[in-house]
Amino acid sequence: MAYAITDATFEQETKEGLVLIDFWATWCGPCRMQAPILEQLEAEFDEDDLKIVKIDVDENPETARSFGIMSIPTLMFKKDGQVVKQVAGVHTKEQLKAIIDEINA
Repeated sequence: MAYAITDATFEQETKEGLVLIDFWATWCGPCRMQAPILEQLEAEFDEDDLKIVKIDVDENPETARSFGIMSIPTLMFKKDGQVVKQVAGVHTKEQLKAIIDEINA
């Protein structure tokens, strides 16, 4: 299961490899719809190929603010510490795999 990170651990946790960051909140219905899709995706990838983390925007507002996150869920992809893609809203596993393929191409 994707594990939670905080404002304090964000840079350390997302500085290496391909990382999918789920910006979410407990009260957000679409965020709860996205969670099982991310769990399915995580089961298909080795953590060396794709690391999935979650950051609660209510508990960790600094990171969300620094990236201009205005709506949730927002999924951000970082590769070796650099933001390479950001999408808002619920995405299917197939859509996410297509984005991962595009990033790794």
